[in-house]
Amino acid sequence: MRSDKLVPGLILVGIGVIFLLDNFNIIDFHWGNLWHLWPIFLIMAGVNLVLANNKAVWASAIKIGVVILGFALLIFGHFKNPWFSPFDRHWRLSEKGWNHRDKDFDMDDDSDDNDNDNDTTSHSITKVNGSSNYVESFKPGTAEARLEVNGGGTEYILKDTTSQLFEANTKEFFNRFVYSHTMEGSMPVVQLRMKDKKGNIQWDSDNTNAATMKLNAKPVWNINVKAGATKVDFDLSKFRVRNLNVNGGAGSFEVKMGMPVSATRIEVATGVSEVDIKVPEGAAVQIKTSTGLSSDSFPGFTDKGNSTYETPNFDSAANKMFIVMKGGLSDFKVSRY
Repeated sequence: MRSDKLVPGLILVGIGVIFLLDNFNIIDFHWGNLWHLWPIFLIMAGVNLVLANNKAVWASAIKIGVVILGFALLIFGHFKNPWFSPFDRHWRLSEKGWNHRDKDFDMDDDSDDNDNDNDTTSHSITKVNGSSNYVESFKPGTAEARLEVNGGGTEYILKDTTSQLFEANTKEFFNRFVYSHTMEGSMPVVQLRMKDKKGNIQWDSDNTNAATMKLNAKPVWNINVKAGATKVDFDLSKFRVRNLNVNGGAGSFEVKMGMPVSATRIEVATGVSEVDIKVPEGAAVQIKTSTGLSSDSFPGFTDKGNSTYETPNFDSAANKMFIVMKGGLSDFKVSRY
């Protein structure tokens, strides 16, 4: 074997072993470790380059040892903040420190609003001590609506209904949320986004941006989520959903769907993430995947070939759900409840 091929080969073997062991539940792999420990692969590549022309046994032993140690950290490491972005390490010195956006020191938990922006705010907003309440009233006869969620470093929760069209309660520890409402013909569009997209999310910390949202159950909803390092926890079983698009980088996405309308379409595109979608037992569902090195688990689905999976009742059902999953290095799961 050529020595310069040793490390790349071991890396591919190691990744394959991780996927295999995780798929068979032999290990519980923390996918966030790939985001947190990605420099390990730079070290492996560097050692391979430095010792590329050395044929000695000790050189091969060092290469193998570095790979084994790196994968041991990836498999067995469990970090308090696995989705921490190394590029945002110095974005804020502290919760009450230097604010790079406003070029001053913040002495409270709110981002300064003296930024002379032209952001559109909601019709009804209450902002107190880093928290905001957003309310959009429901107009009788509204048949369809759209929700746009944009911004990372945040936990998004959507589980409950409301008599209003939309409600949200947010907690802000860095950056701030911006709410807007527009109309596309007769369809209302509500948007909740982070003013600044940079930030660190800390799942095990009380100081994480969070938005808890509620929707009216009468309209048919189109929901778009575009975020980076994000945790999404949506229970949409009480709502009629026509389209759900999730575009994320590194994060955790848990979604529980209700029965499909005539055609419910779900598209998920992620980088390094854990994606768990639950669908009703009686729903007719088709899954198409294009997942690169990602792992997938679809119990109760029939493999139709060409990366397509279907429930047994899919062909005969009147209402169908179509799921498309795309990802580079993610863990995709679709289960029936």
